[in-house]
Amino acid sequence: MKTIIVRFVFLPLIFYGLPVVGQRIHPIWIPPYENGIAAVVEEKIITFEELRREMSPLIPQIRGESQSEDEFSNKMSQLYLEILQNLIDHVLIVNAFMKKKLAIPKSVIENELDRMLIEDFNNDRHTFLEHIKSQGKTMREFRKDLKERIIVSSMRAEMRKSQSEVSPEKIEGFYKENKILFYIEESLNLRLIMLKPFADESPDLLRQTAENIIVELENGENFSDLAARYSQDSRRDRGGDWGWIKRADLRGELSEVAFELNPSEHSDPILLGDQIFILYVENIKDETIQPLSQVRDNIEGIIVNQIARYARKVWIERLRRDAYVKYF
Repeated sequence: MKTIIVRFVFLPLIFYGLPVVGQRIHPIWIPPYENGIAAVVEEKIITFEELRREMSPLIPQIRGESQSEDEFSNKMSQLYLEILQNLIDHVLIVNAFMKKKLAIPKSVIENELDRMLIEDFNNDRHTFLEHIKSQGKTMREFRKDLKERIIVSSMRAEMRKSQSEVSPEKIEGFYKENKILFYIEESLNLRLIMLKPFADESPDLLRQTAENIIVELENGENFSDLAARYSQDSRRDRGGDWGWIKRADLRGELSEVAFELNPSEHSDPILLGDQIFILYVENIKDETIQPLSQVRDNIEGIIVNQIARYARKVWIERLRRDAYVKYF
């Protein structure tokens, strides 16, 4: 028997019981029997209890997103069918793994159990065992389920790995056809001073403060020093530095002024409501299309994902076509 070493990210499993829902329920996603059979895949039985366990964590979100009972019922029906298909595919992938006479090293399973115990149950073995018991499983059954999930992860990882080579021609072709994906709009490095009146301060006094700041700037004072001294916004300790921003990041009245300034220029005082703003542009980045040299790795990742998704689709469709599946 051939043994393969797998590396993967395995998400912790969280199970819930199916909540009691008092509203009208669409019949398609109501398992008719507590331990009835939903489907048979080859010689593997998928029960309604398994469906309940997988559906339960998603029900509150679907309930919250639904605007009506009919919408909720339709979404639950769709969820029922999707999860049933996922469980069927799970069986088919495990069977495909076994037919190849592959094996998962025991150490991989033990390491994942240790990780779950430490990270998900704070190294409390009693709580971990109670969790397993609450699922109606023995430790042996839990290990078997864990092993199968690892198998599915490894098979999907192998499918992605097999698609990892992308030719330079494909990368260049994708770049030419999708340059808009790498468009970067104009942005500028902005500092600002924001003034707002104190409880009994008159608007005239606030305007006078703004005019004095402009005079100091014209006399060569550093904008960041003045921002630290006068500004009443959250970035005063940083010299009023708001970093690189785009037009959409600012209120329209401010962006219109800011994007007309040149580097090292400041604006006149801008009155908005009872507040006054003075803007300063340190630098500007013009709109551009990122060069291929900067985005080559990103494009390769996109193409690999596209190829892998298509290959997985063809692969799983073949497994479904060649398998015996009976629905109940």
